[in-house]
Amino acid sequence: MATKPKLFYFRGRGRMESIRWLLAAAGVEFEEEFIETTEQYEKLLKDGRLLFGQVPMVEIDGMVLTQTRAILSYLAAKYDLYGKDLKETVRINMYTDGTLDLMLMIAVAAFKPPAEKEESLALVVKRAKTRYFPVFEKILKDHGEDFLVGNKFSWADIQLLEAILMVEELDASVLPEFPLLKAFKTRISNIPTIKKFLQPGSQRKPPPDSHYVEVVRSVLHF
Repeated sequence: MATKPKLFYFRGRGRMESIRWLLAAAGVEFEEEFIETTEQYEKLLKDGRLLFGQVPMVEIDGMVLTQTRAILSYLAAKYDLYGKDLKETVRINMYTDGTLDLMLMIAVAAFKPPAEKEESLALVVKRAKTRYFPVFEKILKDHGEDFLVGNKFSWADIQLLEAILMVEELDASVLPEFPLLKAFKTRISNIPTIKKFLQPGSQRKPPPDSHYVEVVRSVLHF
């Protein structure tokens, strides 16, 4: 029996959440080891397992992988979520890089002082409505298919749904002016593996709270 992938990260979203999403969408069960103390983190460093001294880290297929983009690319290719050829792959890369930019804005805001955090999150909603969502609305219109690339479910669809849901947590009224994105959200959310991941009790993590922020700060000393 194959060993389940094992994920090493804090007990929250951060840069690991997209990895959780991709594995869940592929129907792959995984285990997690949460980093909650400086000692746990320093042990990973001492053991030489963190290539650049950073998490996320994933144990899979006899390898220890670090660097979020590398992990996601490997998983997308492994589980046939990376397009049928180089032209589809590069489009998937463009779309996932775009949604990652948007999601990182949300992740970074969690660690800012309250006044700056509120301003940063308001900017996220504005950027989503004026820069990112119009692009994906046009992609869906021009492509005319159920999915972003080709006519097949891919990593790009998974990460766009993740980004949409994160922005909706900030402003539940963000989608009505984007009817194709609204339909896309419903369609992708009903894919069985995605639907399961969206249910209570799954390994999907909630938005970062003050406890999560303090744990990360205390472990990483910032």
